[in-house]
Amino acid sequence: MTLPTMRRLRYAAGFAAAALSTTAALSTTVAAQTAPAPANDAPSTQARIGAKELSSTAEASPIAEAYPNAAIGDGVTAGGYNQSRWAEDWSKLRDPKKRKDIVDQLKFISIAGDGDVYLTLSGEARLRVNETTNPNLRNAEAQRQDILRLFGGADLHVGQHLRFYGELAHGTLEGQNLGTALPNLRNRLAVQQAFVDLTGTVADVDVGVRYGRQTFADGPNLMVVPRDNNTLYFGFNGFRAWARTAGVRADVFDFKPTAYGNGGTQDDNAESARRFSGISTGLVVPESLFGGSKLYVDPFLWRLRNRSAVWGTDTAREVRNFYGLHIWGDAGPVNLDWTINYQGGSYDNRSIKAWLLLLAQTYQLGKGKTAPRIGFHADYASGGGAYGNGTLRTALAPFGNNIYYSYQLFATPTNLMALAPNVTFTPFGKLRMTAEYQLSWRDTTRDAVYRANGTAFAGTQNVGGKKIADTIRFQAVYPFTSRLSFTGRYEHLIAGPALANAGYKSSDFLAGWISYRF
Repeated sequence: MTLPTMRRLRYAAGFAAAALSTTAALSTTVAAQTAPAPANDAPSTQARIGAKELSSTAEASPIAEAYPNAAIGDGVTAGGYNQSRWAEDWSKLRDPKKRKDIVDQLKFISIAGDGDVYLTLSGEARLRVNETTNPNLRNAEAQRQDILRLFGGADLHVGQHLRFYGELAHGTLEGQNLGTALPNLRNRLAVQQAFVDLTGTVADVDVGVRYGRQTFADGPNLMVVPRDNNTLYFGFNGFRAWARTAGVRADVFDFKPTAYGNGGTQDDNAESARRFSGISTGLVVPESLFGGSKLYVDPFLWRLRNRSAVWGTDTAREVRNFYGLHIWGDAGPVNLDWTINYQGGSYDNRSIKAWLLLLAQTYQLGKGKTAPRIGFHADYASGGGAYGNGTLRTALAPFGNNIYYSYQLFATPTNLMALAPNVTFTPFGKLRMTAEYQLSWRDTTRDAVYRANGTAFAGTQNVGGKKIADTIRFQAVYPFTSRLSFTGRYEHLIAGPALANAGYKSSDFLAGWISYRF
């Protein structure tokens, strides 16, 4: 590393530790404890589908001195596996007696020092087929996408404090009526992740810094996530530093998104137009509250700078600040995932004043992992000002889960109000099913209806009609093993006046895929 880079890493680690100290001062009543992540798996809790088995606190950290591993902002671990494979902890397989098969042999390959230096290999193969009628909500021939995703990773641990991680990915896209294939769907070979991190303990505080290309999920799922719907994950380039203790944590980061090319590994670069930075913090709510809760409160302050932001017919520089609070977890049979976010800043010398409210909750009917859950999510994303002058009131979820409102990618939390009751149940065996009915409206008819990629449906800003659509959704997940699973999804979108008055049609979506991870 260059000297400027080393200075940057030291500064990041120090900043995270200082942020933790400040947060801790505001939370002296937080008990030292660990708690698992919420067990709910319905789409209303940010589309986290499948049974969740939470990884335990790392053995190197005493249980009373570590922040709960499930809540450190690295996503959900289920059956030992995580969407970000570097977040998995396979150190338990240091003992050869605990390795059950050949895959377990790949999870802990001792290289030197009686296991002090070891390698973990990982990979995934996913075959998926999508069928969409009226693609782009226009009267057109159905689109079929045949998608293959392959990736493999290597995680090298050098002692307790130094780690190197690398991941290569391949994506294939074939089918009918495909249009232009984006590099995140069709890519011969890409460097999906490549980073180094350094960790340690200072005055009973776990600290660390990571530098390089990496996935990032430290925030509400609808605002920042690696996006599993794509063939290649959405990733960032830059640094992330953290400081964590029993009931308080703080992460600071400075990223540029990855701009994939569709050739080999030489055309994947950091974007020049966008820069995403900020701080995410977390507090563990004492379990004694709310009758034995396992809740987390995560304040965050982010900034997104975009030299080529598009609103309406204009392209200009935007600086958007996100002041937010994420509250999530379990309180008895209730699982909740709430986000309150005010957005300020400027766009082309115009002020930004926007709100994003994401309120998802479910209630478990009975006891046990297979007990059904009922719930709903109610969301508000302000709109207005994109096609005009004055204050820009369009809310933005910068890098969130873009299938949450529509598997066809026909909605996003911008100028949107949504209400969706849902139910999740296990009819037999391990089959887990979810059904949802979503109603969607515009916040203001003076603004457009927006797709998942943030672009407007052309012409919708010029027509009347508050109702965007009614959407019926079904999903079934069957995990054959913790490594092999099948998922089926169906969605029927009924176009409302806000779309139909501009010439857009209703649409059906059907998808199925099988995934194998090791």
